[in-house]
Amino acid sequence: MADSIQQHTQDKVGAVLVVGAGIGGVQASLDLAESGYKVYLVEQLPAIGGIMSQLDKTFPTN
Repeated sequence: MADSIQQHTQDKVGAVLVVGAGIGGVQASLDLAESGYKVYLVEQLPAIGGIMSQLDKTFPTN
């Protein structure tokens, strides 16, 4: 059974398109890439991070 599970996880072939490079999209992309999928991550804005990239403006620390 363990051999079957191990072999099944190694035989992943394919690609995935993740739409949105917010914190969830970036984490999903990393997880999928680590699992062996080719990942295409697209974002309409020029920067990734979504709302998280603006967190320092909402809660300034200086």
